[in-house]
Amino acid sequence: MAGIVQEQWSAAENGNATMTAKGSSRELRHGGRTAHSMSSSSLRKKSDLRVIQKVPYKGLKEFLSNLQEVILGTKLAILFPAIPAAIIGTYCGFSQPWIFGLSLLGLTPLAERVSFLTEQLAFYTGPTLGGLLNATCGNATELIIAILALTNHKVAVVKYSLLGSILSNLLLVLGTSLFCGGIANLRREQRFDRKQADVNFFLLLMGLLCHLLPMLFGYVGNGETSADLIADMSLSLSRASSIVMLISYIAYLVFQLWTHRQLFDAQDQEDEFDDNVEEETAVIGFWSGFVWLVGMTLVIALLSEYVVATIEEASESWGLSVSFISIILLPIVGNAAEHAGAIIFAFKNKLDISLGVALGSATQIGLFVVPLTIIVAWILGINMDLNFNLLETGSLALSIIITAFTLQDGTSHYMKGLVLLLCYIIIAICFFVDKLPQKQPNAVHLGHQLMNNVAAAVGEGVFSS
Repeated sequence: MAGIVQEQWSAAENGNATMTAKGSSRELRHGGRTAHSMSSSSLRKKSDLRVIQKVPYKGLKEFLSNLQEVILGTKLAILFPAIPAAIIGTYCGFSQPWIFGLSLLGLTPLAERVSFLTEQLAFYTGPTLGGLLNATCGNATELIIAILALTNHKVAVVKYSLLGSILSNLLLVLGTSLFCGGIANLRREQRFDRKQADVNFFLLLMGLLCHLLPMLFGYVGNGETSADLIADMSLSLSRASSIVMLISYIAYLVFQLWTHRQLFDAQDQEDEFDDNVEEETAVIGFWSGFVWLVGMTLVIALLSEYVVATIEEASESWGLSVSFISIILLPIVGNAAEHAGAIIFAFKNKLDISLGVALGSATQIGLFVVPLTIIVAWILGINMDLNFNLLETGSLALSIIITAFTLQDGTSHYMKGLVLLLCYIIIAICFFVDKLPQKQPNAVHLGHQLMNNVAAAVGEGVFSS
């Protein structure tokens, strides 16, 4: 009897050990992975290293193996030749619109490879630090372009590009994901976890408030209020609000990676007890991944410099306004890999990942990249505020509200995605026909002051009569 009890105890102990091992492997597999990295993984392909393994020299073999994994390990590898083409074209006298187009194409695979490399480093740093690394580097391309544009005093380009990134994530990426997912799953009701979406919308609405208040300063002044005073008030409020936004983003990271991590792991529930899921391991070493990440970041910085330097020439040559190129074209091309991954997961009825990509990226841009650029501009002595003007701020506000209403019931169908896509098309047409000059300082205040002057004149006429 004692032997039977001992055998049962041993069997139960072995079973618990097996479950613990599976849980550890699942944590290793998903640890440090965000929706950004999971969406980009859908564009990766396995590398065949059989030929490289025959190389006799260890150092050369390791270099070729890393080259195979980093450069050829993506379905977007066909776009890598655009990088040397843009660099060569700069020194060979290519027209600037060509350099602009080639640089945009070259940024597309680089953004996906940065996500891959941060995920590789996460295998060595652990799930928490790896998730923080993924969250920080998730929108490295937008941040680099914004900072380089700031150094060139192109504040309008910075505001347009960051606004475009938020709009494309909320309407284009999410809309395409919901539409394609709904078409591919017509006979199935698509559901997602609302808790994660609610957190993102709370933060986006708070960021919207920080954009609205500096703009509304233009309406609170009267005809005697100077434009310089309103500009100083808007600038001071923007800088203070940026600090608050960064604090809220840090709190969001703590909420996402530590205290309420289970809310953001909903996309892993389908794989939690699936023993057939292939285990993922690091394919390159830590220091190799770190060196490749630094190199990729430097190349992104170089191509971003080309984009910033040639955007006006491309605008004139193509007959498109700078606002349209910055708000529509830059986000679409720069985040194409991440967007495609979100759509692929929507096809597979994994909307939690698609929502994590779209809403998570919009939140990161709105509460991290935007206020950080304000702080950087402050350090550089450049006056940049959170007033994105009436048309741009109105588009942002309506996009957040429409998307929030679309996701309020936790279910999805293709009609919701179609409406979001149509809203994005309307906004794109709006900026396509917008031919107003880029820089109109205090345009809202001047318009309001003009209305006050007209009203005063009419009032004087009425009372005098």
